[in-house]
Amino acid sequence: MALPTYATPVQRTYYYAYLFFCGVVFFFLVAPLIAIVPISFSKSPFMIFTDGMLAWPPEPEAWSLRWYKNMVGNCSADVVSSTVPCSTKWMTGTVNSFFIGITATVIATALGTLAALGLSRPHMPFKGIIMAILISPMIVPLIITAAGMFFFYARVNLVYTFTGVILAHVALATPFVVITVTATLVGFDMNMVKAAQSLGAKPTRTFFKVIMPLILPGIISGALFAFITSFDEVVIVMFMASLDQLTIPKQMWAGIRQEISPVILCMATCLVVLSIFLLTTVELLRRRSEKLRGITAR
Repeated sequence: MALPTYATPVQRTYYYAYLFFCGVVFFFLVAPLIAIVPISFSKSPFMIFTDGMLAWPPEPEAWSLRWYKNMVGNCSADVVSSTVPCSTKWMTGTVNSFFIGITATVIATALGTLAALGLSRPHMPFKGIIMAILISPMIVPLIITAAGMFFFYARVNLVYTFTGVILAHVALATPFVVITVTATLVGFDMNMVKAAQSLGAKPTRTFFKVIMPLILPGIISGALFAFITSFDEVVIVMFMASLDQLTIPKQMWAGIRQEISPVILCMATCLVVLSIFLLTTVELLRRRSEKLRGITAR
């Protein structure tokens, strides 16, 4: 919001001090993310800014795509390093992460949407208790949740399987869908459902033709949050997955413990780009949802 022309000197000082403070906080949060991007293009096997990168004008010889080639498993002569081995583990982890994330997102979105629709009913009994149980994975420390899941799934032989990992991620991701869809249903006019039923529409047709088009932005937003939760999760994967069931967070954790290499920064840069894309999508969906509900920004 722009500063009004009749603002006093004290108000102007407070306004510009507030903007300066917000800028400092923003720089403090974003600077570490920006710093990893140029280092990932370094030719050095160490995660540092070389003299050639800091020179002006920058030296082209100091920049390289060798670590990105290493990440995708291109083990040519110009990529292999004596300190950083080349392997296909990063691509294996990427494929597994997308498979687990997408599968868990589909299941969590379906379950979370149904739960939110049920909780939105005015005469739903024990609504508070059910909501508390559904969002408990967000409240309980993750290490406790992972340990409990490990002992529970061990009894049904789901430990060290993709099925067990997916079900564990569904339990973590469902609360995000429930909260997002429930917030979308707050402004939903239930009279539209009654009107559809009075015209003879069945519950299934009412949901897909009346309810779902209006709450679709909330469902997609919840699905994106669920995907990010599953894609970025490492604690439960360390408990539930076997040694050969790699994911991106697990491989990054193993790389930090065993071999510090710029390949980790390459994958981190890709994750930053993916996160920006997903957050931008969520914001666009939020604006579309407000437009559908007739809410205008002031």
